[in-house]
Amino acid sequence: MMRAYKDLELSDKKHQRVLRPTSVQIERELEVFSQLMDNRFRIPVLGWRFGLNAIIDLIPEFGDLVTSIIALYVLISAVRYRVPKITLLRMGLNIAIYFIGGVVPLVGDVFAIWWKPNIRNLNLLRQRATVSAPEAKNGRASDWAFVTVIVVGLLGLLFTSIAVTLFVFWYIATHMRFGL
Repeated sequence: MMRAYKDLELSDKKHQRVLRPTSVQIERELEVFSQLMDNRFRIPVLGWRFGLNAIIDLIPEFGDLVTSIIALYVLISAVRYRVPKITLLRMGLNIAIYFIGGVVPLVGDVFAIWWKPNIRNLNLLRQRATVSAPEAKNGRASDWAFVTVIVVGLLGLLFTSIAVTLFVFWYIATHMRFGL
């Protein structure tokens, strides 16, 4: 039997070996980006970490939109590392949870500091990447199509949020009387 197939043999043992991708080196830029957005600053006494996401999120509605769009960078980069589609979907879900949680005033800002979508997605990318950074020049067409659907869905969520906000402001301005 050839040596390459030796590791693939199944045995009757209780604990069988499972072949998984080995740890793949991710581009340094993605790691720096994720740290900058989610963990750059530290509160001295408490030791809590936060990044630029928390600062940008303080701008009502605009901050949530911008940081969610920025979080798409790691998701789109994951295509080049040939991450499985289910992992791409989980990464998209992390961004959606971050956005929906961040929409709630004040509580959403605290939630956004805790959730850290870029770090979560980078960890998923590290665990599930199947090719190294030098090999990750192009993704497969089916992966690009799948991520395009996820991104369009997330952008639809973002722009629907903006439309609802504008509608609420319009409704308040045209239908509410403030005792004038």
